[in-house]
Amino acid sequence: MADTGIFATTAEIGYKAGANKSATSSAEAYTNSFIAQAESYINAKTLYNWSDAYAALNADVKGILKEAGSSLAAIYVIQYDMSGFTSRQEALIMVNILWARVEECCKLLEKEANRTFVQEA
Repeated sequence: MADTGIFATTAEIGYKAGANKSATSSAEAYTNSFIAQAESYINAKTLYNWSDAYAALNADVKGILKEAGSSLAAIYVIQYDMSGFTSRQEALIMVNILWARVEECCKLLEKEANRTFVQEA
């Protein structure tokens, strides 16, 4: 099986999910599903289909999409099974940090000025 996500790879998602992530939820079959869901969420939240436009985007915008997509997918990996973490609080802190990054990235992408910049880049 190969990575099928547009915004992020299994490895990038795994880095953010941390050392104590579940082997099951961090497997490629799961992360392919998680990143597809994350990409759809980001597209819907920002009211722009970044997936379709991805090839033509500049590296900076791709980096923001990678950060948002890998962070959201990593949340899904963590929430699937928190039993490997040293405490539930550790897992929840990681989820909160990742969610804050997803929100900040989406705010950048939502701004019409940024969307215009991306489309003209």
